[in-house]
Amino acid sequence: MHKRWCSIMLAVAAVSGSARAEIRQVAADGFFLVYSAPLDVDTTKAWADLVQVQKWWSSEHTWSGKAANLSLKAEADGCFCERWSAGSAEHGRVLMALPGKLLRIDAALGPLQEHALKGVLNVWLREDDYGKARIDVEYRVNGTSISGLDALAPQVDAVLGAQVSRLVRFISSGDPEEKSKAATVAEDSARGVATRAQILEEWKKQAEQEAAGKAAAPADKGKPKSAGSKP
Repeated sequence: MHKRWCSIMLAVAAVSGSARAEIRQVAADGFFLVYSAPLDVDTTKAWADLVQVQKWWSSEHTWSGKAANLSLKAEADGCFCERWSAGSAEHGRVLMALPGKLLRIDAALGPLQEHALKGVLNVWLREDDYGKARIDVEYRVNGTSISGLDALAPQVDAVLGAQVSRLVRFISSGDPEEKSKAATVAEDSARGVATRAQILEEWKKQAEQEAAGKAAAPADKGKPKSAGSKP
């Protein structure tokens, strides 16, 4: 898998999706990456989606090629693992789990683990005083001065940022995939057609009701006026 991971890291130039990314610190012996995004659900719902890693993590960044083989036990010492018929792998180990607030994982992700590096991934779920929720993801990796992490940081940032964007989309819509512009336009067009059809149906009902009301009303038009009536 690490060949696929590295080739994709080199191909991806920017993070897509709604998560704001930042390389906060970078040096030969370490880097610190940060991602943030607002959420339109509460932190309880966000946590429930977060721990279902097999539903939002990309299959392209697994050893087996299938995200369905992933699992995450969201408690201290719980395994962020992958198991398939030909083998198994530990992506990380949970250090702290505070449901609805924080998931901290000891994780040298992907090919980083074979380089004897130390990585800690923090996923914060926060709400402000107005009940607006957000997700903040932090990934800190440390090694030695010969690790060359300053060169790796942008590549790891691209891949991890893509995973965070998938998570944000999954939390928001239940679908981690990024829709193409054409698909979005098609969906908007379909919604527009449905809306117009609904409006026309409402107009038709109103017209029928008005016609029925007129038919039931007395036909006064054309009747001679009584002698006492005023012009």
